[in-house]
Amino acid sequence: MVARIVIAAPASGHGKTTVATGLLAAFAARGMRVAPFKVGPDYIDPGYHALAAGRPGRNLDPVLVGEDRIGPLFAHGSAGADIAVVEGVMGLFDGRTGAGEFGSTAHVAKLLDAPVLLVVDATAQARSIAAVVHGFRSFGSGVRIAGVVLNRVGSDRHERILRDACAEVGTPVLGVLRRHDAVAAPSRHLGLVPVVERHAEATESVRALAAVVAAGVDLDAVLAVARAAPAFVAAPWSPVVAEPVAGRPLVAVAGGPAFSFSYAETVELLAAAGAEVSTVDPLRDESLPPGTRGLVVGGGFPEVYAQQLSDNVPLRSAVAALAARGGPVAAECAGLLWLARSLDGRPMCGALPVDAAMTPKLTLGYRDAVAVGDSVLAAAGTRVSGHEFHRTAVTPPAGATPAWAWRGETGTVREGFTAGSVHASYLHLHWAGAPELAHRLVTACAA
Repeated sequence: MVARIVIAAPASGHGKTTVATGLLAAFAARGMRVAPFKVGPDYIDPGYHALAAGRPGRNLDPVLVGEDRIGPLFAHGSAGADIAVVEGVMGLFDGRTGAGEFGSTAHVAKLLDAPVLLVVDATAQARSIAAVVHGFRSFGSGVRIAGVVLNRVGSDRHERILRDACAEVGTPVLGVLRRHDAVAAPSRHLGLVPVVERHAEATESVRALAAVVAAGVDLDAVLAVARAAPAFVAAPWSPVVAEPVAGRPLVAVAGGPAFSFSYAETVELLAAAGAEVSTVDPLRDESLPPGTRGLVVGGGFPEVYAQQLSDNVPLRSAVAALAARGGPVAAECAGLLWLARSLDGRPMCGALPVDAAMTPKLTLGYRDAVAVGDSVLAAAGTRVSGHEFHRTAVTPPAGATPAWAWRGETGTVREGFTAGSVHASYLHLHWAGAPELAHRLVTACAA
């Protein structure tokens, strides 16, 4: 049992990340052990959470891992914590398109039996905020909104009006943040700039958020709400799914500013499968770790660092050589771009005969996919749920044996590449939802 609270909002942009990160940092400053979580597939917010909490930020996404794993993953990530803070995604009831509330913040709050703190942007609102709060409290069933935090409040008079309105609908105001309290974080085409790219500035931002939230939010009241959550028991998730592979093959995992999109469970699964895991930063390292048998490259922003990645000729050559001699390589999204022949005209690793480029179009959404053929990552017929999120395109869009196929709006979509020992795709996967992937990859590395 761990005290827990979910931070939600009527829509994106109301201040969930500000409040969640500030609460994590403020409770940590009190000497409490805090466990951070994020609903949905987002990679960037958990980086700020981790900076505030001093432990990995983890994702809870019923679409990617299945709703039966939400409780165990929560128990795994909150072990030893005094309080868990779960930041929601989009609006409280916004789930997977066409699937009702499945995958929404409300869905996860119900699965965790956790109270909800609703963050509401009060800009240009007065008494009407009561209708917003009342609507969210009465819509649906099984979600307990325990209070609100009023964000971007303009003045003392504005605050009094808002508090009186919330009192009319019997909803406690647990915090008020003023417009001048805003702590800005830079953003670009896929959201906030990740912590790894601005660590010093992000550290200062998190400290500032802790001070703002501690001053504007009743921390004791929030803690009381979190501690009043009903008893919740779940067996902690374990990354061990089979006997570890013998020989401890070394698997390099790309990291650093260009490849910062990764779930904490990926490395845990690789290690549990028997791998020795080592990080390689393609912006800094000119070679793979000695003895590397396989490579995992997640998502990130290679388009931002295309010139630096291209200039690192020794590492590009090493990756191409690893793939050429049959070393397993699993890449998704940013990793696909790095393995390509070129990105925006700049030479990349050339492990795949494809060319990549930035586009104005955002490709976004969940995909229920099936593996088209056998690969180092998945056996033919393996079914997964993944997520696409990018503003780039590759030519051609798929290889002779695509990585995945799924049903699109206009028919079957075939996407990605399996060529020799390489598996590359735009599809982001949360390997906790398909833990056999890690074991299959490590087995291939040992072989």
